Order: sequence, then C-alpha cells, then structure tokens
Amino acid sequence: MLSPSLNPDSCRIRQKRLIAILRERNLQAALLTDPRHVHYFTGYWAYRVFSTALLLTADGEAILCLAEDKENLAADRILKYEAQRLATLRDDRLQLTLKVLLPDIQKCFSIGVDRAVKLYSEKIDWHDLIPDLYQLRRKKDIDETALIRHAIFACEAGYAAARKVLSPGVSELEIYGKVLSASTIAAGEPIGEMGNDFQSGTPGGQPRARPVQSGELMPLDVTVIYRGYCCDLTRTFAVNGGPSNTQLNAFALIKEVLDEFEQTARAGVSCKKLYTSIFEKIDGVNGWKFPHHLGHGIGLDPHEAPRLNPHWDDTLQVGDVIAVEPGLYGNDLNGGIRIEQNYLVTQNGLECISSFPVEL
Repeated sequence: MLSPSLNPDSCRIRQKRLIAILRERNLQAALLTDPRHVHYFTGYWAYRVFSTALLLTADGEAILCLAEDKENLAADRILKYEAQRLATLRDDRLQLTLKVLLPDIQKCFSIGVDRAVKLYSEKIDWHDLIPDLYQLRRKKDIDETALIRHAIFACEAGYAAARKVLSPGVSELEIYGKVLSASTIAAGEPIGEMGNDFQSGTPGGQPRARPVQSGELMPLDVTVIYRGYCCDLTRTFAVNGGPSNTQLNAFALIKEVLDEFEQTARAGVSCKKLYTSIFEKIDGVNGWKFPHHLGHGIGLDPHEAPRLNPHWDDTLQVGDVIAVEPGLYGNDLNGGIRIEQNYLVTQNGLECISSFPVEL
C-alpha cells in the first residue's frame, strides 16, 4: 500500500480559508510554528528534529522556512536556515527560523500565531489563532482522511500481529513490541509512540513485563500517528481465545449499542444525547460500569472536537472523523470490554473507516 501525502492543491484551499479569517479579523499575517499546522497548510512533513515556520499573509503569500530542500509544497517562497553544522544541531532552532523570516514578519503590524514565540516587537500586535485553527481543522478534507485511513491500516496490521502472538505467558511488552513493529512496517515510515492501553486483566494502561494469563481480557487501545494524523482504535482479545459466558454477554451488549450508534448518529445529532442514550443502556448492567466518554474527534490531535461526552455540548457535523468506544468493566470481566471504531460523518450518515474484525 502506497503511503499517502497531503495534496498541495488542497493545502492551498486550506490556506484560503485561513486567509479569509485573517482578513475578517484585520490581521496581516499568520505565523505558524507548530509542525502539524505547517504540514496542514503546505504539505511539508519530516520526522526530523529540525524546526519549521510558515508566514501566510492576508495578501495570499505563503513563505515557508525550512532546514532542507523540498519540492512540491504549497509555498510561494521557501527560505532556508542552517539547523546544523557538521551534523551537530544548533541550539534553539525555532529562533533561527524566525530570524530568517524576520524581514517579512516586520512588514506586518498585526499577526496571528498558533503558539507562543520568543519574538518581541513593540510594532507588532500578536493574536491567538488557536480557536480558529481548531475550527478549520474539524472538517477533514479528502487528502486528510486518506492519511487517517492509512494510520488505521497500519494500526490494524498491529492488531493482526497481536492476535497471532497473544497467548498465556507472553508479556505485555512483547505484545506491544509486535504491534509497534507491524504498524511501523505497514505505515511505511516511523510512527513514534502509539498511545494508550496495552495491559491484560485491567481496564488499560502502559505495557508491563508481566505475562498475560489465561482467562484475562486484553483491551488494546492503539493510536497510530501517521504524518501528524491520528487514528484511535480498540479491540479486546481473550488471552486464551476462549472467553467466558460472562465476558461474551458483556461483549454482546457493547456490540449491540455500537450497532445502534451507527444507525442513529448523523450530522446534526447532539453528541451529549448519543452519550446519554448509550450510558443509560449499559451502565450498571450486571454490576458493570461504563466510566468514560463515548468518543471524540480525531485528526491532528488524538482527542479533538466533537466530544461525545456530557461535559461538552457538541453536535456532529459533516466532515467530522470520530472515534467511538463504548466499554464495560467489572471484576468478573477480568479486564473489561471495549470496542472502538473510527467513522467519517457524511451527508448520508456514518462511514465506518476501520475494518479489523470485532470479536474476542
């Protein structure tokens, strides 16, 4: 499977959306130094320790500062800075990028930023763009969903490796290593940390040297991040391949409410109501508890809008990509049951974009 990349033409469209916000807020430029945002607007991505920065003006010029030569990027000018000398990294590389951009920055009197920068000038009025960027990022473009789908593909390769090796006596760390290896190979490049839950016999946690035991359930909650874009999936495996009747009953209930969610969730539906409906159906059944959220959006962060959580009052929108993860936990389940699927919200409902079998 070929590794996808962001489309430069789509990056230009995203730039135009940000430019409209700049003009509306009477800002002359946006200075973006978060590498995820630089990627989002230009297509530049590299697993390097080099810093990068993008100055996008309200007049429509994209000025990108890099430490390396790159082509096919959505940028009008590419400036270079020296990040290393004889392969030794220089200190404070972000400041070096800003120094190169400074002549262009100083032409502006009002600039929006995506994080604090150590650049002081009495002539420039700095503004926080984070809320605007979060809103722009929520609706995913086709090239973005392609990267999320690739992260899912890599994650599911990891699940296949886990299922193959999982048996009593194998350590949680060894299973983690197999998932990491298989996911990395499937992604086609380094993916970094995989997030969340790799424990057997508990609701979740970081992997231990402890061997898994017969009769336990192992909820594997895995986040693969491919070029900044996250998937978030969970599959629960019976260690010995033979779950008990109690475990099967809990699994059937989770599968039932997940199927119901797929039928009822669509653009315009309250996320809080979706959570409440499922919470009322499963929390307390046979003494089991559903103690966490129902789900959340995914994209350049593993948790972003919309939140399927009673502490937020979000509504599903077309273009959302969401992770939905009902779960039940109790001592008699010996680890708990959680299933997490990823969905794209379309005009016609939900498209499930994860496909690894849902079974114990």
